Amino acid sequence: MNNNRHEPVTVIGLGRMGQALASAFLKAGTPTTVWNRTASRADQLVAEGARLAPSIGDALEASPLTIICVTDYQAVHELLGASDVDLDGTGLLNLTSGDSAQARNAAEWAEQRGARYLDGAIMAVPSAIGTSEAVILHSGPQSDFEAHKSTLDVLGTVTYLGADHGLASLYDVAGLAMMWSVLNAWLQGTALLRTAGVDAATYAPFAQQIAAGVATWLPGYAEQIDSDSFPAEVSALETDARAMAHLIEESEAVGVNAELPRLLKAMADRSIAAGHGGEQYPVLIEEFSKPRSRD
Repeated sequence: MNNNRHEPVTVIGLGRMGQALASAFLKAGTPTTVWNRTASRADQLVAEGARLAPSIGDALEASPLTIICVTDYQAVHELLGASDVDLDGTGLLNLTSGDSAQARNAAEWAEQRGARYLDGAIMAVPSAIGTSEAVILHSGPQSDFEAHKSTLDVLGTVTYLGADHGLASLYDVAGLAMMWSVLNAWLQGTALLRTAGVDAATYAPFAQQIAAGVATWLPGYAEQIDSDSFPAEVSALETDARAMAHLIEESEAVGVNAELPRLLKAMADRSIAAGHGGEQYPVLIEEFSKPRSRD
């Protein structure tokens, strides 16, 4: 394995996340060059030992790996597409938030200019950078990822997803879907129990237990989805739909918003109408995999 933990690195973009990235490198003893449109944002990092590059071109030349973390992909193109910027031979990791199409387009754009391009996504808040809690996703050529992995390891739990540059962005939004779905389900239950005087802190451990239990179902359900076979080993979708109706009725009876369970039941009803009522819940993947009808 390439032992390059202390190879120089450049960080372009010094918002809260960019500053956290650069600070983590400095704390690990990594020679770090930084650049930002507003140079004063680098003051604290310079005090910690960073070198402030006078230009983007100088910043790119300073290190075998440059990490860019800016507002959006348009800013990436504006900064790196300037006439005085040479990307030829540059190792570039883009940790700017965006969608998978933007990531793939940026990869093509950068590679046409001679860069070795990786795209990534940060699944963490700035304060977690530099700890194992910070999950950082990477996609692009595996050889480029491996060349810099020991450098990137100081940022947190680094994960390689595959050669498709869009994978990091897709995993990012898939993770957000999980996060918001779990939180929304908990808020629905909390709202219900508050009508009986049960506070959120009392309900939270029970909700956590349920969430952890449901998570253990995922590998088995994934096998059903990947094999396109949904035998009702636990319960049939039509049984789940009756429970959804009960949730809707209970919510409305106690004056709690029922929009979320109504949405879920509408999807289940469409699947049942299509003949899948006797199959297991993961058969709903067919509903999730197609756009909503606009008629």
